[in-house]
Amino acid sequence: MQIPTADGRADAFVAFPDDGARHPGVLLYMDAFGVRPVIEELARELAGHGYYVLVPNVYYRHGASPVVELPEHIGEENRPEIFGKLMPLLQEHSAERVLRDAEAYVDFLTAQPEVAEGPIGTTGYCMGAALALRTAAAHPDKVGAVAGFHPGMLVTDAPDSAHLSADKVAARVHLGLAEGDLAPEAVAELNKSFEAAGVEHSIELYPGTVHGFTMADTSAFSAEALKRHWDRLLPLLDGALRAG
Repeated sequence: MQIPTADGRADAFVAFPDDGARHPGVLLYMDAFGVRPVIEELARELAGHGYYVLVPNVYYRHGASPVVELPEHIGEENRPEIFGKLMPLLQEHSAERVLRDAEAYVDFLTAQPEVAEGPIGTTGYCMGAALALRTAAAHPDKVGAVAGFHPGMLVTDAPDSAHLSADKVAARVHLGLAEGDLAPEAVAELNKSFEAAGVEHSIELYPGTVHGFTMADTSAFSAEALKRHWDRLLPLLDGALRAG
């Protein structure tokens, strides 16, 4: 798919049930490594549970996916080289860009004929968790559920840090953390922000995990943690997007 944006056109992957029915929409944000087979497989799995899933290439300004060529397996030996190529893209993706793009993604998703009326969900992995939260904050009238797993760039010292937008969120939130993802002080700050805003939320440490635990093409992958991720994500979406 091609999504018109204020800065061009974002290529995107879409998955939805082939049953002719309309299903709740979910905007799935990739991790830092980009849209690739393992991300597409997560989208297919989610679609199999009755959702229309849109996965935009966040790096579209630099070209279509894959923007950076990746090996079949991302391990500790090649991770530094890959991040060396990705870091300029990440640094350029400002909060302002995120919000401009989010408006285009949400408008595109909710306009699809296969997407049911009502709230949509946003979910993200690594940096995508912050994008999911920012999207929910910018569109509280449309986003009913937010999930983020092994989040990155969620709590920073920047004046526009993603967690500071919690007071604009009207969605239910779940964050699944790997050990070491966030310092205890950052988790406390997140909880404080959500509680002050009255946001229904859960922040859970997935034991024995490292950053990237949902990604089967990396050395961080944990099958047990991926299952826990589905055990948290699916009830969240079902309760927020289907239960009225």
